[in-house]
Amino acid sequence: MKLLRYGAPGAEKPGLLDAQGVIRDLSAIIPDLAGEALSREGIARLAALDPESLPSVPATTRLGPPVGSTRNFVAIGLNYADHAAESGAAVPKEPIVFLKSLNALAGPDDDVAIPPGSRKTDWEVELAIVIGTLAKRVSAEEALDHVAGYTICNDVSEREWQIERGGLWDKGKSADGFGPVGPWLVTTDEVPDPQDLAMWCEVDGQRMQDGSTRTMIFDVRTIVSYVSQFITLHPGDIVTTGTPPGVGMGMKPPTYLRPGQVMRLGIAGLGEQKQNTVAG
Repeated sequence: MKLLRYGAPGAEKPGLLDAQGVIRDLSAIIPDLAGEALSREGIARLAALDPESLPSVPATTRLGPPVGSTRNFVAIGLNYADHAAESGAAVPKEPIVFLKSLNALAGPDDDVAIPPGSRKTDWEVELAIVIGTLAKRVSAEEALDHVAGYTICNDVSEREWQIERGGLWDKGKSADGFGPVGPWLVTTDEVPDPQDLAMWCEVDGQRMQDGSTRTMIFDVRTIVSYVSQFITLHPGDIVTTGTPPGVGMGMKPPTYLRPGQVMRLGIAGLGEQKQNTVAG
């Protein structure tokens, strides 16, 4: 099942995508795609609905982040062996965990504003995990029981602020709109193996990233278990899991985004995003 949220920023309503690609309104069934609605039982109740009995929504309606009430927007760095190599970094012995500001959350097709003074804004297509039930110090064996599904994240990054300005990575990752998520939350039953998903990113029609979750260093169950040892994960929390090679920082010479460009990115079975870059 493909679940989504639609409408103006800050006023999104819950919905689903039916088999014909029509958005259906769920707002009479649940107040939001958040909390208990993301549990196994909550998702099962939504799956039992007849989509044709739900009101349709115009296809041109804006999509927002596919889950609400997110408390933690967690990210994993250098989690692809081939991306670590292009970055000149050693393969991590443990997952590198950082946080993106909740202000970074954006819809999958919202404009990405390049902040004033930015010289090195970069793209990163990533598989994102959506938490469905509370996960606190869970084992790797039980980790997937706490996952509602998967979506796409563009972990937009300002490399100078991330690497050259001292301190942690967060300030290069957390500008407003630096975390487009969506278009949908695809429930786990439709993603039998999250470690075998093709993923790609294009800038102005040129394929920059062309990878697979097969090259992840730490897999989904390991990531959920590991993060939950340090951060209690709540329903609606998002954990984005790293990017394959092909980012602008790894090009020779490095190439970064500027206003007036178009990013398109996708993951097999999870849909596509498209963002225009604008001056912040």
